[in-house]
Amino acid sequence: MVRTVVAGIDGSTESSAAAEWAAREAQLRGLSLTLVHVWQPVPEPMAQAPLLGTETQAHWSERIPRETAEGLRLRHPGVEITQRQLTGTPADVLADAARDAELLVLGSRALSGFGGFLVGSVGLAAVAHADVPVVLVRAGERAADAKAPYRPVVLGLDVAKPDDAVLEFAFEEAGRRGTALHVVHAWTLAPYYVYSLPAAPEVGAELGRQEAAALAEVLRPWRTKYPDIEVVEISRLGSAADRVLDAAHEASLVVVGRRIRRSPLGAHIGPVAHAVLHHATAPVAVVAHP
Repeated sequence: MVRTVVAGIDGSTESSAAAEWAAREAQLRGLSLTLVHVWQPVPEPMAQAPLLGTETQAHWSERIPRETAEGLRLRHPGVEITQRQLTGTPADVLADAARDAELLVLGSRALSGFGGFLVGSVGLAAVAHADVPVVLVRAGERAADAKAPYRPVVLGLDVAKPDDAVLEFAFEEAGRRGTALHVVHAWTLAPYYVYSLPAAPEVGAELGRQEAAALAEVLRPWRTKYPDIEVVEISRLGSAADRVLDAAHEASLVVVGRRIRRSPLGAHIGPVAHAVLHHATAPVAVVAHP
């Protein structure tokens, strides 16, 4: 089976940025790129309207992936690019199309007047249900200059429950880019410590040393496995989402995990991943794990 990177496209500037990022990622991995355009047929009464007829729909449904692929082939001549036009509910179709892929790449856009980004229902559903890593890319994401070094990869890590799949993904991404990996661990104080800190600040310092030691212990075997990767350990008091976002300002990629939880109410992505998806300016990779 041919391994590939899958990018969902819809003709928007956001999906164009995602397709461009996906092409660069496919080149880094030595893989092909598959562009998937999902066509949702309009209801029959609307389809009779002159501007929404079946011929107009078919024209745009064919034109979007064709023109996107043509542009990418010119800019990334070493990447094999194929295109698929599928019909159905976008989130379900994209998750199914990426089932055997290395990762799925989608776009998201800035919220006008707010300090964040809009991850629409399709993006959130894909992140929550896809078994492969899902990368969300912002419109206007800076293209990597072939002559300039990559910015660091940032990993948000829970040292209490570290997962090998998330760690390996982050180390591999840093290795492909030839850049440093910044691993961020955030910790909080129990209420009784909060009240005692003003009188005994050394207690907080000791807790900080313990948390930093826990982070170092988790990373020790990974440093051995990837000796050529520069690893920067960041252990800070505070919210995990805030600390990851602080480190993400100059990142080329932010990596967070999503614990797989199935329930009658649907899948969830977790509060840290949710916050990072909505506020990080760099592309965000969400890696599902048990």
